[in-house]
Amino acid sequence: MVEKKAPAAAAKAAPKKAEKAPSKTAGVPAAATSKRDVHEAGRGYRRTMVGRVIRDKMDKTVVVETVSARRDALYGKYVRTRSRYKAHDATNQYKIGDQVEIRESAPMSRDKRFTVVRLVKKFIEE
Repeated sequence: MVEKKAPAAAAKAAPKKAEKAPSKTAGVPAAATSKRDVHEAGRGYRRTMVGRVIRDKMDKTVVVETVSARRDALYGKYVRTRSRYKAHDATNQYKIGDQVEIRESAPMSRDKRFTVVRLVKKFIEE
């Protein structure tokens, strides 16, 4: 058996550059201009979704249903999927039918992992 030796240049590893310490704005999108955006980015990625309040019977909690459409891989037809999330409503101000924006947060209970951020559209009964 004949062993082949690696060239001497490949055996020596190139010296690594010194890495910079991560700054507070690391990972912040360029569009983030306000302090709040930078602060939120420091907490990592948080999902935000828009959905409709379908239940408000619990104290400081609403159930929000979000509808998303995706294209079926085989047939190409758009398929709608509904997901329901329990979200924290500190002031009990959101009612059934309201369209709200929810943001992912630290777990507040067994099922509640979202907080209502803002009211998108108030429900008006006809």
